[in-house]
Amino acid sequence: MATTRRVARVAELIKREVSNMLLKDIKDDRVGTGMVSVTDAELSGDLQHVKIFVSIYGTEEARQQTMEALASATGYIKREVGQRLSLRRVPEVVFLEDRSFERGVKVLSLINQLSREREERESIPSDEKESILIDEEEPTPSD
Repeated sequence: MATTRRVARVAELIKREVSNMLLKDIKDDRVGTGMVSVTDAELSGDLQHVKIFVSIYGTEEARQQTMEALASATGYIKREVGQRLSLRRVPEVVFLEDRSFERGVKVLSLINQLSREREERESIPSDEKESILIDEEEPTPSD
């Protein structure tokens, strides 16, 4: 079992090398369909498996094509990682899509929307606020 520090260091090296390969070496046009960036690499403690998280910017179709292209390039990437890093045993490579950026953008837009709504409520004069509050508190007659 490798030390935690070594696992983190090798994972960072793999992340850097795969990122360079995506930019320069992989010739598959499907990889270029969506803008791809490597966001993280998780290496198992025994250095036998690596999960490479990629963020893909583009349409859903472009994402799907890019993930298919990455899956088909896995053998090439594994071989290149082994040669470039001189590893005794090259880990099995698995690509996973990272959608955390999209979730972050969605949360940020919701926060901005709430902020705008709060500013609009605060900009209403106080006498109008009271009438709005009174209207909200009055029960509606039921039929």
